[in-house]
Amino acid sequence: MRTTRRSSVAPPPVGGWCELAGGTFLMGCDSGPYPQDGEGPVREVALEPFAMAATAVTNAEFAAFTDATGHVTDAERFGWSFVFAGFLPDDFPPTRAAAATPWWRQVFGADWRHPEGPSTGPAGRWDHPVVHVSHADALAYCAWADARLPTEAEWEYAARGGLTGKPYPWGDERDPGGAYRMNIWRGDFPHRNTAADGYAGTCPANAFPPNGHGLFNMTGNVWEWCADRFLPGGSRVLRGGSHLCHDSYCFRYRTSARMGNTPDSSSGNTGFRCAR
Repeated sequence: MRTTRRSSVAPPPVGGWCELAGGTFLMGCDSGPYPQDGEGPVREVALEPFAMAATAVTNAEFAAFTDATGHVTDAERFGWSFVFAGFLPDDFPPTRAAAATPWWRQVFGADWRHPEGPSTGPAGRWDHPVVHVSHADALAYCAWADARLPTEAEWEYAARGGLTGKPYPWGDERDPGGAYRMNIWRGDFPHRNTAADGYAGTCPANAFPPNGHGLFNMTGNVWEWCADRFLPGGSRVLRGGSHLCHDSYCFRYRTSARMGNTPDSSSGNTGFRCAR
């Protein structure tokens, strides 16, 4: 892992730090739609008190980090990252697509500063979560910010907001009373997104009401790296789903849902939040 030099103080998270009491809680789900993901069995887990950032790390926060340290992300070093095809112009040149998910396209010059490629930038999105960051990039930020990535158990405890056995941070219904509570794909994936929840891409890190612990966007918006390994091997855990999740193929915008990816991977819907 690359090291960074500390040369300034990290900005506080948007919304500050949420102090969580810990204790025991029921983690996991016995009826998840993807048995291979390993959501179950439901088990009792004990946690020490900890703090979680109210929001995912924003573009503005990550810019302060790179300005202070000179950190170069994995996507910048590799020269490319994965971008959702629907965000690319119709005349975009053909590039490699992900095998099982062809809506992801390899875009040269895509990185956190250029979310959809070289001609794009973070203007108007400084308060949105940073994306195109790898697990290693997230660890580097945390080291600079005197923080760490949450464990998977801490992340789920925080996401549940004090509720037990509920699929969403606010309860049983995805859209309680018809109100939108998170940023996900609305429409027919991958061809039509109505953006009925207000956002076709990412949304501000503190959009939508917080959960019972005061945490914003624990489901939807962007996937968030955790400290744990997904399975024995090199993959790391991602939690929370993203603005591209739809129940037709990725019903993972739930408190118990999980996914894994290699630690050097990056994409336009992957970010992180800090714990301490």
